Amino acid sequence: MKIAGNILILIGLAIVVFIFWPVIKEEVKYNIDRAGRVRYVIGTEQLNTFERPLSPPNEDFSIVIPKIAAVAPIIPAVDASDPKVYLPALRKGVAHAAGTKYPGQEGNVFLFAHSTDTFYNVSQYNAIFYLIGKLNAGDEIDIFYEGKLIKYVVYDKKVVSADSSQYFGTIGDGKTLTLQTCYPPGTTLKRLVVLAKEVDS
Repeated sequence: MKIAGNILILIGLAIVVFIFWPVIKEEVKYNIDRAGRVRYVIGTEQLNTFERPLSPPNEDFSIVIPKIAAVAPIIPAVDASDPKVYLPALRKGVAHAAGTKYPGQEGNVFLFAHSTDTFYNVSQYNAIFYLIGKLNAGDEIDIFYEGKLIKYVVYDKKVVSADSSQYFGTIGDGKTLTLQTCYPPGTTLKRLVVLAKEVDS
């Protein structure tokens, strides 16, 4: 009986690790990089012992977040209210919410990723935003759009309710960027939003 119980516990742990492996992998990699003082920069060549290059997958529309080594294409004009539209997009990269601004325009660019309908579907979706909770004021977010590099700097982050829609609209003055993901990672309980402003390149 004791052996059977131990086997069931091990099976349960294996299932949890399998389900949450993308989250665990990103956390482990981030902590190893921090311990090794690794710094990510945009480019194609390693500049010194502690710097690692990050290149965008394309320059038409993509995101690079150096602090968390996040790189992904951005799928434009995705209907954020229709799971049949946004779930396939999130398997390919980060989604740009339809009806929000594009980089370089006055107003708010809204990007979202790592959305899941149930906890056991975590591994099906892109892991790009699992670590955006590590971002703090002053951290850089780089968006490549129509061949141009547009830089944003984080100024705030918040945990909000799952039905919050206020960040789709205008956020203060000027050119802003909002990143959103589910929170805590691997659940759909709440949303984590990271707010940033465009800065001169």
